[in-house]
Amino acid sequence: MDATVQAVANNLDLSQNTPLKDALLDALRKTIILGDIAAGTRINEKKLSEGLNVSRTPIRYALRRLASENLVESIPGVSMVVRGITIKDAYEIFDIRKELDALATRKAMLRMTAVDFETLRELLEQTERELDVVPDITMVSYFTDFNQFIYQHCEMPHLVTIVFKLQAYLVYFRDISIMSRERRALALQEHWRIYQAMVNQDEAQINLIIREHLGQSLQFIVKEMRAHNLD
Repeated sequence: MDATVQAVANNLDLSQNTPLKDALLDALRKTIILGDIAAGTRINEKKLSEGLNVSRTPIRYALRRLASENLVESIPGVSMVVRGITIKDAYEIFDIRKELDALATRKAMLRMTAVDFETLRELLEQTERELDVVPDITMVSYFTDFNQFIYQHCEMPHLVTIVFKLQAYLVYFRDISIMSRERRALALQEHWRIYQAMVNQDEAQINLIIREHLGQSLQFIVKEMRAHNLD
């Protein structure tokens, strides 16, 4: 099997109740972001179609979406070529995330009720209790739930849309970093500090802690990207 097709096949999960076009999109996106398909590689629709035993329609859908995300580009006479993502891209994404997450957290802080704060505290306590007990994928979901709770309560749908689009680029590296015991423990401490700053209505501390928190995440992600030779 062609190396590119094999790389995509390795990341294609058809076990979930997901439309084929979306499963294929996720597989291609993950394969490109993790560097399993090198920048400059041509995407051959025919080989993908034959190798994965799918029609070209979902493949074209996925490539159009990836082109809109600047992960592939159309070159006349060559078709689609992988652009990929670089460490420079990661730094830019996190610079934007720091500003948007700080804003979302400050807004959520002002709009959350006492019951909301109690719910968020209970989530952190559950994460702490199960830090070394539950499967890695479950622990990743707990950290995601913390972020989602804040995004939900900031009541800024346009901001959330932008953040989710940015997260799509680095979510795979984020999950890898959270699966590190060291990073999980540190991230939990940072979430507790964010929570306490929200309780204290301390905007300056929120800005500071979120920048530190995302800065730590970025360093783990950059380390993983370098391991994948994504300079």
